[in-house]
Amino acid sequence: MKHKIKTKIKQITQHPRTQKVLVSLKPEKSVWGFLGIVLFLIVPEIIAFIWGVEITAFAKAQTLLPPSFFEEQYCNLLLMLFEEGGSWLNLAIGAALLIWFFF
Repeated sequence: MKHKIKTKIKQITQHPRTQKVLVSLKPEKSVWGFLGIVLFLIVPEIIAFIWGVEITAFAKAQTLLPPSFFEEQYCNLLLMLFEEGGSWLNLAIGAALLIWFFF
């Protein structure tokens, strides 16, 4: 059974269509590709680890005041993003994409 699974996985990874899909998923090697990975995946998680509690406290304090529609949406977004703190999984995915970007 294990041998069957290993051979099937090997066939899938060596198939030209699978290799084409992996190449198409790879981020483009440019400054924008690098900045996209860093700014959208890594930096928000680092901010959440360092200042997540303070940002959440600020957003909760702002929701107690009578906000406008946009302020309310902004505070809800801050709570949604930073209430749980940083995610090691998202940080690992960002690091893996960054490593994949350079190879």
